[in-house]
Parts: sequence; structure tokens; C-alpha cells
Amino acid sequence: MPVSRTPLPGSSDSLSRLILGAWRLADHAERTSPEAITGLVEASLAEGITTVDHADIYGNYAVEEIFGRALGGQSALRTRLELVSKCGIKLVSPKRPEHRLKTYDTSRQHITDSVHTSLRNLRTDYLDVLLIHRPDPLMNADEMAEAFTALRRDGKVKHFGVSNFTPSQFALIQSRLDFPLVTNQIEFSVLYLPPLYDGTLDQCQQLRVPPMAWSPLAGGKLFTNTDERSTKTGVALQKVGEELDGAGVEQVALAWIMQHPSNAMPVLGTGRPERIRESARAASLQLSRDQWFEILAASAGQEVP
Repeated sequence: MPVSRTPLPGSSDSLSRLILGAWRLADHAERTSPEAITGLVEASLAEGITTVDHADIYGNYAVEEIFGRALGGQSALRTRLELVSKCGIKLVSPKRPEHRLKTYDTSRQHITDSVHTSLRNLRTDYLDVLLIHRPDPLMNADEMAEAFTALRRDGKVKHFGVSNFTPSQFALIQSRLDFPLVTNQIEFSVLYLPPLYDGTLDQCQQLRVPPMAWSPLAGGKLFTNTDERSTKTGVALQKVGEELDGAGVEQVALAWIMQHPSNAMPVLGTGRPERIRESARAASLQLSRDQWFEILAASAGQEVP
């Protein structure tokens, strides 16, 4: 069964419930060829995973260009994908010699320039979704809204969202727009629980804005068992997996996120087609309420109050 889809607020458009993350595509040289990238995309599409998450800075400003080379000239493939990218972080890099130190920049000019660069690197005419990567202490909500509105009017970006924003920061930007932000990409996993309690996921439900969950496997901590918490959580995930016809720890961890009523969309960090196929099974798993809370208690170190 293909991965289901999540509608975007205020639109007939949707994203796949699981998202292919491009962050580490440049980490292994053997996975950066056009053939390898195309193979990964085709494996994802076969499972119904049509949304790909990028950022301008990924791979030291290299990943978008690597991905674009693979998609270059394949217009039919582009039409089957939703491309997401992020901007707003400026890294010190030989590829950006004008950057003197790491900063954030959410000015209208930087957002606009970043989108044009991403479009050129990805070899596409538009982004399906643009996210502001991190909240900027000098963020001018009016100026950001002007950038979003102009890019939307010009057909360069269809939808906009944010990443790592608090509820109040999200509300600030939304207050300046006459169209809805469509997501907040946040850290959320069985080992990172703050969004459950700090109002982030409450706001997503309130506004019917589906969040994206980055690092849904806690950066691999679930598999290294380097501390008591990750070990106990892993044991709970394994137990629940056995109760669910032998599902793996990874699959149960993803299903746990997806079961939250905010309709969270995990961003998969793998570059291996076989891992994509394994992860896709998570979309069909249904945890009981007791199983979900058993995993929560293992991570929190105690039962709910």
C-alpha cells in the first residue's frame, strides 16, 4: 500500500506522509551520481513518497546541485515530485566567500536570492514549499511577508512554511500573511519530546497545519544504545514491533510519530533505497493507545502523571 498523503491548509495540494530528506545525500560519493539519485527517487516514488526535503546549505551548498543534475532534463520526473527547500542560514564556506561568519538572514533580498539560486541548482521553475530554516533574532515579519507574497505572485514558490519556529514566532509570521503557512518543520522523535508539551504540536492541530518531523530516529541514537534512556526506549519499540507482526524498531518509531493527531510527516534521512522501502511500512502500522504510551513512558523514564 503506498504511503498516504497529507493535504496542505488552504489548498488542494498535498505532500506524502513520509518525506525523503536530502540532507546527507553528499555524505557518500557513491550515492551522488545521477544514476544513484534517480534510483533513490524512483524507489521512493514506488512507495508513494513523492516529497523531497532540501535546504540551500545542505552538503556545504552542494546537495541541491547534485540533485538537480540527476533530475535535469527529466521533466516527467519533476512533475511527480514536490520539492521543498529552506533558506535563512548563512554558512562560512568557500562556496560563499562573502560570508564572514555564520549568521541568519531573513531579509527580503536574501530570501529572494536564495530561492533563485535553489531553482537554478535544482533545475526547476518553482518550489512546492519554501521554509525559513531557523528563526532569526533580526527577523522582520513585514519584510518576510513581502518576500513570500512576491515569490508566490511570480510563481516561483507555491507554498511557504517555517522550520524550528516556536508557536509565537509562527503566529507572528502568519499574522502578516493573507494565505496560510503550510508547515513547521521541527525536531520530534521518541527521544525528543518537547513538541508534545511546549505548544508546538497543539498549535499545529489548532491551525490544521501538518508539521514535518526532522531527525525522527533521533540521529541514530535508537540503534546505538549509548545511554540508559535510548536503551529502554529501544526495548519498548522492539516489544511493540513484535506485537505488530514483527515490525522493526525504525518502523515503530516512525509510526509513533505519525500517530500523533497533528498528522506529523517524518523526514527520512537515508540515502539507501532498501531503507526507504523498510521505512514505508511504518505508514501502515497502527499502535494501540497502550502501546503508544508504553513507548512514551520508556523515553520519559516514568509513567504519565
